[in-house]
Order: sequence, then structure tokens, then C-alpha cells
Amino acid sequence: MPYPGKGVRLYFQRARRDRKGKLIERGVWCIRDGRVKKRLGFGEGTPHDAPELQDALADYIKAKRKIPRDRDRHPSEVMIADVISIYAEDVAPKDARPKEVAARLGKLLDFFGVKQKRLSDLNAKLCAEYVTWRGHVPAARRELEDLRAAVRYHWKAGLCIAETPVVLPERGEPRPTWLKRSQAAQLLLAAYRYREVQKGFATGRRALRHIARFILVGLYTGTRASAICGAALEPTEGKGWVDLDSGVFYRRAAGARETKKRQTPIRIPPDLLRHLRRWKRLGISKRYVVEWYGKPVKRINKGFRHARRLAGLDADVTPHTLRHTCATWMAQRRVPIHEICGFLGMTRETFERVYGHHHPDFQSNAVNAFSKRSGQLADSLAETERERRSSNVVGLHRNR
Repeated sequence: MPYPGKGVRLYFQRARRDRKGKLIERGVWCIRDGRVKKRLGFGEGTPHDAPELQDALADYIKAKRKIPRDRDRHPSEVMIADVISIYAEDVAPKDARPKEVAARLGKLLDFFGVKQKRLSDLNAKLCAEYVTWRGHVPAARRELEDLRAAVRYHWKAGLCIAETPVVLPERGEPRPTWLKRSQAAQLLLAAYRYREVQKGFATGRRALRHIARFILVGLYTGTRASAICGAALEPTEGKGWVDLDSGVFYRRAAGARETKKRQTPIRIPPDLLRHLRRWKRLGISKRYVVEWYGKPVKRINKGFRHARRLAGLDADVTPHTLRHTCATWMAQRRVPIHEICGFLGMTRETFERVYGHHHPDFQSNAVNAFSKRSGQLADSLAETERERRSSNVVGLHRNR
């Protein structure tokens, strides 16, 4: 006989700390409903019978009703939480990373659901309050972008008569971290040489070799982490793949819609191609470029952080740093900008804004202008000898 469920209830999730005792996540009151867990934003100082918690629980139970989908409603009649929920049901499951979208939408619900705000309340002040509540501007901006997409979807579906604007915080200046060659070698060797430690003794289990292969592909191709982890060694439905015969990396899956990420096919550098063919020949990579027990790696973050700590690098070094490093190295080697943009799948504007200062030709004409010995050119607006001797000019002067 199955164990009976406890139903909808309040639940306090304790604070999480790492091995060194550093706080990772603060304790917070949640609503548990089977497998659903909704954070309420109230800390451990809030008593169990606090009116705020009881009201939030009551609101959640009321919200379990069917989400209203009446057409042509005024923004003052539409709850923001309903807009987010409709987007979560209709659009989020179709995204390439549905779990990440669901997590961001959950953060939005934690704020706008508790406040019981309507679309007519959505303005710059409320968005600024969300940024302050979130405490991390880049994350808040990304989540508000999802809210903007949800509001737009709700309006286009004909469920509201007007599209309410969502005001985003200013985008931060790009300061991409890139690795020097010595740092990249240090990171690669740390992942390749690592041996798993069990009961205080190093074993023969090389648990980070797949991270080393990921790092190598990232440095040579500048491909995003998701495309590397999902790349197969033969045509596979829903996956990008590497053609070892022709040496082409098809980063976007066949049939997948093209997005602003621009996952264009690229030629594989010869040194990397030799590695890929060797991995295939030796059975290191049987079906996918980066494998973990014969299956593609879904997320690389945890293993990459371990390799980064072993290499002694800063915490701002992430898997995306490999893409920045590839772009920077090519710029420093005087690769033409249009070829870099085609190889990395980015626009020229993005390259010049983020990586342009690394290129040796950056502002070269402006700098070299001060070293030319030809002297200063004559002022084109200065009067000429013919103008000074012209009769009409002299006559005008005499008539004054």
C-alpha cells in the first residue's frame, strides 16, 4: 500500500553550507506540494504561524485552480503570476533547457506571486524592487527578460488587450575573462592528471579526463559548452555532430531552428582533428565527443569547477571562458576579424565591443598618425593668395 501524501504544507528548508562551512544557501520557508517546492522568501526568523506564511499558503491553494485564459482582458484584471504560469505551461517545456527556464520562472513567482501584483502594477519601480530583492543584477536581468517574453506571449495569444512593458536594469560592461597559454595548460593538465581520492588515498580512477577533452575542444573551437557536450561523432537526431572524415563540426542539430547563438558549421583545426580521430580509434569517445560512461555529458560545471580549483585559478574562470580565450588568441594572432566572427558565430559589432581591443590592428591608424613625419597638413579653410587679391573682396573692404 503506498504511503499517503502529506498534502500541501509549509516546510522550512535549512541553510546549506559547503565543506568549509561557508554559507551556500540561506534557510527559507517553502510550500511543499508533492514534488513541487515553492520558496516563499521568509527566513528562519519567521515563526511557523506568522500571518505572512499562512496567507501565502492560502494564496497557493487558491492558485491551484485552473489558470484563467479569458480573452481580451484589461491588464488590471490579469495577475502577473498567472502570466508566468501560462508561459511555464505553454513555452518553457519547448525550450532547449527547460529546467533552467523553470528555475528562473520559479524565482519570478517567488516575488510576484507573493506580492499578488497585476499587469497594471508592472512598471519601472516594481522591476527595480525585483532587482533589489534578487540581489544579483545579471541574474535579475535575465529573469526579467523571461518575464518580458511571458507578457509578450500572453498579449500575442489574445489574453490581454495591451502589452505591459518590462523595464530591465542596465546591462553591465563586458569584461570577459580569458586565459593565458600557461594558465590554459595548467587547467588542462590538472584535469588530465587528476586521480580520484578515496579514504585518503589516490586511486587509479581518472575522473576528470572527460573535462580535459572538453577543455581541449573549447580552446580550439570556441564552441559553447552545451554544443560541445551534445556533439556526437556521427549524425544523430537532435544533436550536433563532428564529421571526422571531412573535418567539419556541425554545431547545430539538423532540423533545429536557428537562434541568435549562431551555431554555424566550422572547420576543425588539424591538431584537434588528430585528437578526435585518436579518441574514436582507441574507444575513448565511442559515440560522443565528451562521454561519461558511454553517454553524453549533460552539464560540465561541477567537474570544471573541480579542475579549476586544482589548477589554482580564480572563481571567475568558467566553461564560457574557453570561448573568450579562443576569440582573444585569434585576435592576438592577427586573424582577420570577419574570419573570427564566422568561426565563432558572432556579429562584427559583438567582436569589436568585447574582443576588439586585443587585435593588433585595434586603433592602429589613430596611433600611427602621431608617428608620421610628413608634418601637419595645411588648413583647408585658410584663405588662398587668389582670395586675398580678389577685387570683390578688396572692394567690399573699401565700401565699409
